[in-house]
Amino acid sequence: MPRFTLPALAAALSLLVLTAALPGAAAQAKEFEVDQVSRSFKPGKLAVKIGDTVMFKNKDTVAHNVFSASAGNEFDLHIQRPGSSSFWKAVKAGTVVVRCAIHPAMKLEVQIAR
Repeated sequence: MPRFTLPALAAALSLLVLTAALPGAAAQAKEFEVDQVSRSFKPGKLAVKIGDTVMFKNKDTVAHNVFSASAGNEFDLHIQRPGSSSFWKAVKAGTVVVRCAIHPAMKLEVQIAR
């Protein structure tokens, strides 16, 4: 039978307690879907948390190029053909404005909370 010293057990217990106490330690990241249809984002506004993933699904009959230039959350999903999907992970709290490089009228606002 393995022998554990009291300091080793105390250290392991402390690590377990600290890990459980971290904000979001028990929270699971979620996945959200944003559809591209009729040259618009559906929904037009979205609230997520850091670590959540957004799937952009092109349900339109035309290609799209989803991107954001919002500081700390910049991304470019490149050309998405009809029927394809791309993913983006929220990394920094704040407001992210998502656009389509092909259709400038398309706009999505994503609020990212901690």
